[in-house]
Amino acid sequence: MQYHFSDRISTLKPSAIREIFKYAADPAVVSLSAGNPAPDAFAKEQIGEIVRDIFATRPIDALQYSVTEGYPQLRAFIRDYMLSRHNVGRDFDDVLVTSGAQQIMELSAKVLCNEGDVVICEDPSFIGSLNCFRSLGAKLKGVPVDPDGMNMEKLAEVLKDTPSARFIYTIPNFQNPSGITMSLEKRRTMYALAKQYGVLIVEDNPYGDLRYSGENLPNIKSFDEEGLVIYSGSYSKVIAPGLRVGYCVAPAEIIKKMVVGKQGEDVHTNILAQMICYEFMTRYDFDENLANLRALYRRKAQFAMELLDRYVVPHGITYHPIEGGLFIWCTLPESVDMADFCKRAVADYKVAIVPGNAFLCDEKGTSHCFRINFSTPSDEKLEEGIKRLGTFAATVLNA
Repeated sequence: MQYHFSDRISTLKPSAIREIFKYAADPAVVSLSAGNPAPDAFAKEQIGEIVRDIFATRPIDALQYSVTEGYPQLRAFIRDYMLSRHNVGRDFDDVLVTSGAQQIMELSAKVLCNEGDVVICEDPSFIGSLNCFRSLGAKLKGVPVDPDGMNMEKLAEVLKDTPSARFIYTIPNFQNPSGITMSLEKRRTMYALAKQYGVLIVEDNPYGDLRYSGENLPNIKSFDEEGLVIYSGSYSKVIAPGLRVGYCVAPAEIIKKMVVGKQGEDVHTNILAQMICYEFMTRYDFDENLANLRALYRRKAQFAMELLDRYVVPHGITYHPIEGGLFIWCTLPESVDMADFCKRAVADYKVAIVPGNAFLCDEKGTSHCFRINFSTPSDEKLEEGIKRLGTFAATVLNA
């Protein structure tokens, strides 16, 4: 049987990150490629207690169909929490609970873009979102990322030259993959440009609660008085990714269309998972939970950067210091073939890293960077992996 696939799926390539996971199954490989929370980050006892209580008192609520918009108690909590803590949400906004934050990217493109419309993205950016946009026929236009966020002069040029642009996609806090945080000035400039050109912003903020140094910055959505920003939040990094619970705060008119789009995908987000998130947020001290997570990741990030300074930097590889999040972006000298470097690292030295071109808007573009993750490995594995990376770098760059 010869199978004929749709144009939209035929052109998509497997996620380089997911492909690298195959290597991680080899016990000899140290994986610095995943983006998973640390095993110590999960509140296993509290979540177990919540599940037992739900099934003891409200089992049918957890097992029955529910409304597409989301568990009503959780939606009300998110609305109040985001307004009181982050000044996010206006009278014209509504809340939708989604199956992970990535569904927000898919729904945004589904309801806003026709075939051939343009999505403006940071370059590099998160591969999962880029593939969502591609799968729905959107064209991607990348704007370079500076040490303080997307280059605003380039963004202005792209907006001026691209009347078919439907929205700007940004990860302003501890961006995946670069780890960069957008400055307050650039956040205000991006909003002003979106207003000037009548373009929406999709603000993806899965890592915002994981700041462990420096000052907190306001979300772009907190400036939104014109209904220009679709805000994406997630419980994946602060409760558990396996629950697949994200949430969107956006103009009600957009949310209504997203609800219709979501009904054709999954009817509603897992209701038990939504109940768990609601109970966790309201039953326990969430601020204490965040403080514990920040302390955990502060220590692991500092340890990772110390290891890079010790084993990798002396051989000509540089990296961007981070203030939060889960990733460190490393840069090779231009004389080194990045793709070959990443392949040889896992094949010959048993350390898995993610090639930088996986995150480019132009899949045929050139990158001299790679991404490492420090949250998932144990300290011992992290040191072993970075040490192997340094040994390999010495053979390549000191030859």
